[in-house]
Amino acid sequence: MQTKAIAALKPGLPYLAAHKLAAKVMVESMSKLGFFNGNVDDIVESGAYAIAFPHGLGHQIGLDVHDMESLGENLVGYGEGVERSKLFGMGYLRLGKQLKAGMVITVEPGIYFIPALIATWKAEGRHSDMINYAKFEEYQDFGGIRIEDNVLITETGSHILGPHIARTAAEVEAIMAAS
Repeated sequence: MQTKAIAALKPGLPYLAAHKLAAKVMVESMSKLGFFNGNVDDIVESGAYAIAFPHGLGHQIGLDVHDMESLGENLVGYGEGVERSKLFGMGYLRLGKQLKAGMVITVEPGIYFIPALIATWKAEGRHSDMINYAKFEEYQDFGGIRIEDNVLITETGSHILGPHIARTAAEVEAIMAAS
């Protein structure tokens, strides 16, 4: 999710598109494991994916751009023809507008198995044609995982700031095996 989202970042790309790309990558992979059923784009557009990715992809970094809920976060992350989604999951994305060279943002997708969310959505029958609730229940004690990088939007794309961190399964498994 993170690697593909970062690779897509460039000036002019709406950050909402990067969020949807990360969600699509997650749904494609989790569908192969039996968590979701149906068309990947439909699952993302319906908001069904948010059962496992209930937060936004990231946000801007700097003065007056982080945790702006009380001051009008929409003034910073939206506008320019882009409005915050009303869907659970996408609605928590703090930045939806087009990226510009010089912006510094976080890219922090995650996958979470939240027992209360799984139980509530199952009881409501929410997206029951797209979500395999039995599969989610098998993993509800797992918790979740999120990897965060800070990324500079350059004139031609993006650049990850800071040292390399483990972000692939192979890299994480190597670290775990070494410890």
